[in-house]
Formats: sequence, C-alpha cells, structure tokens
Amino acid sequence: MTMLRGRGWITAIIMILLAVLPPIFVATGNAFWLDLATRLVILAIAAVSLNLILGYGGLVSFGHAALLGIGAYAVGIPAHHWLYGGGPEWLQTTSGWLQFPLAILAAALFALVTGAICLRTRGVYFIMITMAFAQMMYYLIVSIEEYGGDDGLVIDQRSELPFVDFSDPLQQYFFCFVSLVIVLLLVRMIVNSRFGMVLQGAKGNEERMRTLGYNVYAYRLTAYVISGAMCGFAGALLGNFTTFISPEMMDWQRSGELMFMVILGGASTTVGPVLGAVVFIVLEHLLSSLPEPLGVYWHLPFGLLLIIVVLFVRGGLTTLLTRRGDR
Repeated sequence: MTMLRGRGWITAIIMILLAVLPPIFVATGNAFWLDLATRLVILAIAAVSLNLILGYGGLVSFGHAALLGIGAYAVGIPAHHWLYGGGPEWLQTTSGWLQFPLAILAAALFALVTGAICLRTRGVYFIMITMAFAQMMYYLIVSIEEYGGDDGLVIDQRSELPFVDFSDPLQQYFFCFVSLVIVLLLVRMIVNSRFGMVLQGAKGNEERMRTLGYNVYAYRLTAYVISGAMCGFAGALLGNFTTFISPEMMDWQRSGELMFMVILGGASTTVGPVLGAVVFIVLEHLLSSLPEPLGVYWHLPFGLLLIIVVLFVRGGLTTLLTRRGDR
C-alpha cells in the first residue's frame, strides 16, 4: 500500500505539471517548449502502449515504431489524396472521424497479423522477428514513390474535428494530454482486470498458466493487438503534430527509444513510461544542445544512463523515487 501511495503522488505531480506548464509556455511566448511538451505527451502514449506488452506481458518488441508509423501515414495518405486527387474517393478526406479510426484499425490489423506469427516464438527470436516485420514495413514505405519514398511526405492539411483545432498548438496539446490520461486509465483498468492478471501470470510462469487452463497465446495476442491500436492512435497524433511523416518513424531505432522510455521510467508501472518519456525528451534536448563535440555524441551519456538504471535501479526511476519518498 505504501508503494502504491508513493506512485500515486508521482503520478499526480507529473500530470499536474503536464496540465499547468503548457498554458504558461503560451502566456510567456515559449512556443518551443509547448512543441516539446506535445511531442513528449504523444511519445508517452506510445510508450504506455508498449509497456502493456513489455512491462506486464514480458514481450520485448522491437517493432513498435512500425505501428507508430502506420498511424502517422493513416493521417498523411488521406490528406495527400484530398489535396492532389487520385486514390479511392472515400480516402480523399482530412476528416479526423476517418483518419483516427483508420490509424487505430490499420495498426491493430498489422499487430494481429504479425503478432499471430511473432508470438509463436520466444526470447531473442521474438525480438528479432518483431524487428524484421518493422523493417519490412519500413522498406515497403520507402519503395512507394507516390508517398515520398525515403524523402517522406508533407501533411498540408491536419485532421479536422468539430471540437478541436489542430492548427492551434494549445488545443492540439490538450487533446493529446487528455488522450494520454484516457490511455493511462485504460491500461490501468486492463492490467487490474482478470485479463491483465492472466497476462502478468504468463509473464511470471507461462507453464503454470497453461496448466490452469488459460490459452496464453490468445491472451498475449489480444494484448498485442490492443497495444498496437494504442500506438497507431499515437502515430495519428504524431502525424498531425509534425505535419511531416517519413519511413524513419518506423526504423528499429525508434522502437529502441520507446523501449528506453519504458525501462528508464519503470516497466510494469502505470506512470513509468510517462516519467521515462519526460526524462528522455528533456535530456535529449539538453544534451543535443551542448556545443560540439558533446552535442553530437549525446547518445553516449544516454546509453550510460540506461546501463546504470538497469544495473542499480531495478524498477526504473519510478521505483527509485518511490523508495526515497517513503523514507
């Protein structure tokens, strides 16, 4: 109970800061920090979706960035056809009522098809096959010249929804922030349900769960699809935010960054991926802003930080802060 209370105040502080600081940034004319906060919140949603299968399910996926990219292209491709014509008529739209469901369904379908194959493997083989599927999607997008190929695609028109104006940075941020809160609550509800207990039980002892009569494969595949749908939604938000999408979004290194956020903040904790995203984005900006050569090789201290967390701080920064808060 003490641990839960400790994590509760960490969650409260992070959420309050994410709710209060952006309007202050706008009022003080710091538009850059608002953009940074928006990117942070979007990647936090992707990290939370990964945590569902990594932290609670024990599935180390190196292909989650492909789901993020699929969601982004679900915004960019309809907007491209809306502006330049071509393609099926139903796809020539910038309506968010089509683009967001399309992003979620496309990512979920990709997760279903690839997950049905990947989940028949274990350990390092699962890691490699998820990365292989992601790279296949990466090279598929590179080969389609109509959508920019390796150069990427500019989104000239953001999604249109009646209750939010994505061209207004503050409205866009709070839409992303509310989405993060909903995703956090959804994941918390899932992991505390019977479904989530089975998923966590399979992580600890798969054979015992099979003996008890649970179809572990079906539970894991369902979790994989849910995680993919959430990440696809994050990709749609990212596409609207950047107004530029490219195959680089799907590269395995982006999957590594999402995994870094989850491990750094604390896998199998609700707020861990959000804390990890905050630390990752802020440190990335600060370290890359340093003068050369330090700014060029900012990945080095990042790597050292991850090594330290893995070796000496089991449970990530969330566990570290909780222990200190309980003293």
